[in-house]
Amino acid sequence: MPEHSTALLALLGAATGLVGALLGLGGGVFLVPLLTIALGVPIRAAIAASLISVIATASASATVNLDRGFVNMRLGLVLEVATSVGGLAGGLTAAHLTPRQLFHAFAATLAVMGVVMGLRSGRRNIISDLGADPGVLGGRLVEAGTVYVYRVRRLAVGLLASLAAGAVSGLLGVGGGIVKVPVLNAFCGVPIRVAAGTSTFMIGVTAAASAFIYFSRGDVILPLTAAVAVGALPGSLLGAHLSDRFATRSLKVMMAVTLLIVAGRMAVAGR
Repeated sequence: MPEHSTALLALLGAATGLVGALLGLGGGVFLVPLLTIALGVPIRAAIAASLISVIATASASATVNLDRGFVNMRLGLVLEVATSVGGLAGGLTAAHLTPRQLFHAFAATLAVMGVVMGLRSGRRNIISDLGADPGVLGGRLVEAGTVYVYRVRRLAVGLLASLAAGAVSGLLGVGGGIVKVPVLNAFCGVPIRVAAGTSTFMIGVTAAASAFIYFSRGDVILPLTAAVAVGALPGSLLGAHLSDRFATRSLKVMMAVTLLIVAGRMAVAGR
């Protein structure tokens, strides 16, 4: 691979890792479209590179979110069981879909989640009464020096969403955050920062559950994957550090707009 190509791939990895960590979606949401549309990388190879990059970025940014208290480990461990099962199923299913079907599946998933996040962007899942019981899976969140309580509702919905997120991760290489973050925030009562931080904490395990399937099929192009992952590490750390500088509603609107734009572009590319 030419040297300038290596630098370009590392830059793409850094940019997508930054935005992915900032929004808690994982950089694959942006990396797969950029590799396939801008650079002409086959979509299966792009998905494989994205999965491995997501493992690296999630491991890096999760440490920052843990220090800030944005990770609900109890909730994450409960949901990860369903997500890992879905990841294996998605990785196996991807082998039976055509590139066009993968493009359309990617676009449809992003469009639905973008609409969900946009419609629920004005809702805040916090309780100002510090004496309130957060329940078994709930917790407390510090925002701008103020402590809030939140409760986890509709756990069954969260588990189904995690199963779907795992399948989407294995199928499309996006880490599953595009499903988990909107659903946890919109339907399960989890504040957006905690939903994003917990999703990032889970993303690495989710991606690892299906990455080996792509490797065994020969879809992993090692020079491409290594360059992207090396760039993604510092980008994801920077994104995690910057996330608390944005207002909660701004993060939701950014997420919704980003998902809808990428969905539209992937839909056009899959025609």
